[in-house]
Amino acid sequence: MTRQPDPPPMESNDVLVSAIGAAAFAVAFVILLIVPLAPGDHWWRWVCLVGFLMGMFGCWYIPRLQRSRAAAAERHAAKHSEDAPPE
Repeated sequence: MTRQPDPPPMESNDVLVSAIGAAAFAVAFVILLIVPLAPGDHWWRWVCLVGFLMGMFGCWYIPRLQRSRAAAAERHAAKHSEDAPPE
């Protein structure tokens, strides 16, 4: 049986995904502020807070990462186009 070629990677809006995750953690944090928790379960609020902060960091960092990867790909393509023999 022959192996099928891999499908191309799916394109997504990574910043939107990070923002939605951060918003979900923010909503969960507000709910946990309203709902009374058992004394041993207050750490869940910290989970929500850290999740929100990581999502916000992702919203800030992802565009920089994508720009740096695109610039590296352009440098790589330019370097290899110079190395190619003329036709």
